[in-house]
Amino acid sequence: MDDTLDIIEMFENIGKGNAAIGAAIAVVGILICVMGIIALVVSIVLGIKYYKYNRRENSAHLTGEEVARRILDQNGLQDIKVKSVGSMLFGNSYSHYFKKVRLRKRTKGKTSVAALAMGAQKSALAVLDKEGDPDMKKRVRLSPIITFGPFAFIPLIAIGALVDIFLLNSSGWFLITFLCIAMAFYLFSLVLSILTLRTEKKAQQRAYSLLREGGMANENEIEDLKKLFKLYNIQYINDIILSALELLYYILQLVAAIEGGGANMGSSND
Repeated sequence: MDDTLDIIEMFENIGKGNAAIGAAIAVVGILICVMGIIALVVSIVLGIKYYKYNRRENSAHLTGEEVARRILDQNGLQDIKVKSVGSMLFGNSYSHYFKKVRLRKRTKGKTSVAALAMGAQKSALAVLDKEGDPDMKKRVRLSPIITFGPFAFIPLIAIGALVDIFLLNSSGWFLITFLCIAMAFYLFSLVLSILTLRTEKKAQQRAYSLLREGGMANENEIEDLKKLFKLYNIQYINDIILSALELLYYILQLVAAIEGGGANMGSSND
């Protein structure tokens, strides 16, 4: 009973002494919702655009596998395999440790503009890896986590739900510790998103030059690829903004919890 009264008193102190923090938390929460809606809209537009380009034949009549294989061979990467993957979670990607470029089945064997884009961009990541690009080196070190990136939403959502529960059922340093753990997850997500965006953009630029040099795409197709990749980049930017807002959200909650707990301790001493 005393613990329950302490928790109620702590949040009363937060409400009295930290109105500005409470308002900031509310604003950040609204921004998170807005960015979530924007991310959904971008995903829908990207899906429509990808579908459109996946129905358009590329001028070189090359499949995604053939494009990737040609780029890899021309850059001395014969040891890198091109494999198909049917999973929606483990889609088009490059693996340093498994020495392979993974392409979705419909991308690997299709002669579309979308297949051209994915085959070129993912093999360009392998080229950056071979050349020792500094951002790519960092990405390689984190590649196990990046590979399982699609699962990231599971612990993040779980953490968010547990934090909300503990905010109502916990007190003292346990609450503060839990908020710190949540902040660490979102900080890592932010760093990971920034690193992924940087390497993906570098690979896109390299893909354009490789396609031009190999005569595998005309300028109109290059422009189509830029439009497609622009949407992918917007998705990455949305992830970065969301991670930053979520990190800020938990920082504000931590500040409110510390100040509320401090006020509660002061009143208890009295």
